[in-house]
Amino acid sequence: MSDYDTASFAELGLSSALCNALSQQGIDSPFPIQTLTIPDALSGRDICGKAKTGSGKTLAFGLPVLQTASSSRSRRPRSLILVPTRELARQVTDVLEPLGDALECRVGCVYGGAPMRKHIKMLSRGVDVLVATPGRLIGLCEDGYCSLAAVERVVIDEADRMADMGFMPQIQVILRDIENSFQTLLFSATLDGSVNRLVRRYMSDPVTKEVWAADKSVTNMKHRFFYVHQMDKVRVVAGISEGVDRTLVFSQTKRGCARLARQLRQEGVKADPIHGDLTQKAREQALQRFTEGSTRVLVATDVAARGIHVDDVDVVVHFDPPDDCKAYLHRSGRTARAGHEGMVVTLVEWDQVLDVRRLQHYLKLEEPIVEVFSPDKRLRDLTSWEPTEAENVA
Repeated sequence: MSDYDTASFAELGLSSALCNALSQQGIDSPFPIQTLTIPDALSGRDICGKAKTGSGKTLAFGLPVLQTASSSRSRRPRSLILVPTRELARQVTDVLEPLGDALECRVGCVYGGAPMRKHIKMLSRGVDVLVATPGRLIGLCEDGYCSLAAVERVVIDEADRMADMGFMPQIQVILRDIENSFQTLLFSATLDGSVNRLVRRYMSDPVTKEVWAADKSVTNMKHRFFYVHQMDKVRVVAGISEGVDRTLVFSQTKRGCARLARQLRQEGVKADPIHGDLTQKAREQALQRFTEGSTRVLVATDVAARGIHVDDVDVVVHFDPPDDCKAYLHRSGRTARAGHEGMVVTLVEWDQVLDVRRLQHYLKLEEPIVEVFSPDKRLRDLTSWEPTEAENVA
């Protein structure tokens, strides 16, 4: 039996109530990161979990937090889950809230961009597990509407994203405000730099759990590099989207994101943009339509996409090639989630060929760059053909 083999969630130590709630949702077998972390989390150990987005991290930390959460008093949550974005706060809450109901554990979330009154009212009623973005949480604490004094365990999700977005000073402010000794569960794709400093300063004898197979990002994906002409790019994306249910397209700028979504709609494609200039309500509605399938294409900027966690993205399209390998992998990781294969397409214009070749070299991707035009029927069924070296334009 390997380290990842477990017959059921019950063998990991989860209660029958939680196991039944999971089963009712069709979740019967744990993912590797859940198998590795849940027993130690239930025993009270500090944990550094290293696994990529889409590997099952939310349940890996959420299930033990729900099972061990103590009842809280007004404005004094007992368990805290810190996340980098509003979208992720909502999504984590949506996953954990129905499971919490099975244990009579109250789950709530606070994040910037939502009415403060709503959060104040929720906290005053009492919430056992609080999902929060750092800025809104600090604001509520400073105004006296929330106290961290009674917190017993803290989850820091996507710690590397937190660092990239400049949240580490706020994280430290929050941790310093906790008066009790507390358990810390930290999950991140990488454990270096400021994340490592956070681990050394605030965690006690943490056990590190890493899922190697889940981190081999490029191997679970098929990669296509298409040489396209500027005037035809939008129609190429439209063609790709015709053959699948959900396509996530990345644009470098907010302006370009909005323009591309508008151009796709002009081509008859149901497309929504999601970027930082949109209101929180508009972003949530766009993400909801994409999740439900009423919108087939979501056009996103890198920053806005950090909160997108949808399991059934068929194709990721780099409309604008990313600047580096890290951005390529992070964008591309929105497909090939939960052990499934995915398709990643990079559109390359004539003056981007050298930069894309360098990117391929660093990623060890020996894929030809193939010239395509929007009428090409192969765009509607990307998995049915393999580009050949004879088609390579560069």
